[in-house]
Amino acid sequence: MNYIIPFLFLITIVVFIHEYGHYYFAKKFGVGVTDFSIGFGREIFGWNDKSGTRWKICWIPLGGYVKFFGDRNVFSEAEQKKIIDKYNEVDRKKLFILKPLYQRSIIVAAGPLANYILAILIFAIINMVSGKDMTPAVINEVVKDSPAYVAGMKKNDKIIYIDNNKVESILQVSTFINTSMSEKIKFLVIRNDQEISFFVKPNLVEGKDSLGNSVKKRMIGIKLSPLNNEFQKKPLGPSNAIYYSVKEVWFVTTTSLNYLGKIITGSGDSSQLGGPIRIAKITGQVAEYGFIPFLSIMAYISISLGLINLFPIPMLDGGHLMFYLVEKILGKPLSEKTQEGFFRIGLFLLFSLMFFVTFNDLKDLGLF
Repeated sequence: MNYIIPFLFLITIVVFIHEYGHYYFAKKFGVGVTDFSIGFGREIFGWNDKSGTRWKICWIPLGGYVKFFGDRNVFSEAEQKKIIDKYNEVDRKKLFILKPLYQRSIIVAAGPLANYILAILIFAIINMVSGKDMTPAVINEVVKDSPAYVAGMKKNDKIIYIDNNKVESILQVSTFINTSMSEKIKFLVIRNDQEISFFVKPNLVEGKDSLGNSVKKRMIGIKLSPLNNEFQKKPLGPSNAIYYSVKEVWFVTTTSLNYLGKIITGSGDSSQLGGPIRIAKITGQVAEYGFIPFLSIMAYISISLGLINLFPIPMLDGGHLMFYLVEKILGKPLSEKTQEGFFRIGLFLLFSLMFFVTFNDLKDLGLF
């Protein structure tokens, strides 16, 4: 229960924000909304608002949806005419399918966008309330015969860039090393007021993360510690807080895309991919450290949900946007047979991914 309750709270907030993005712009453009659901399957409880939307919570808490009035795909002008004929003039104005292409695109894209906005706001609040660490990344020790030692790095070197990522905090060093997709990581350091660059090939070792979970770490053999063991954490003003928040969101997004690219090409470590079980476990572990860490993991999950939904896979928001792009280019929607084929492919990909990450999750728990 220590894991389930924080996970359900987190996923409910993140999914609600995603679906509310769709809902907000649908209402803004006059589209009728019949259902706003958190979760799938059988309804636990719900209510109808004055506009007729059914707001509900369902049993399977792994997503949600917003259902539009007359919701369905339109495959041809003939089919569109049949649908139009079923509704009177007032109801036709509420049909999602009859809205201009740009409005449909905005409504679909608004879900992932809402997730990104949520992440930016969370990081900004943390930066303003808790502060952002600005402790310089100065090397305290270089392990003899380690990759860093062989490359020529020394004690008191100040790390300022890792793979062109500016190091603004000692806490970022481990993150940049472990998220690097390069075989040899580029370090730029300051030594005696001079900038020196090094290329270091890390060792891949089995280890534990800060929560005690098994992970494969990239190690170069350096130890860092702040001066007098004091971290320089500074609360930021609104503009700086938002700036660093956007920067963090961009870093997480690009790093995730690079990692997935490596997975697709077969050069990445797919064992680190996790699904709902691992997310629930990590969420529960992080929640034990307090509200601020819990907010951080919520922001990261929100980014992941927004990014995944932008993938051009049918069944996801990105798949719909892909169809709209094709519609714009061709001047008409794809045929019913073509769209149904793509949806079957999308369903297969999603189920395959869910099976794979669930297997990884169970293996992580020691069940395989």
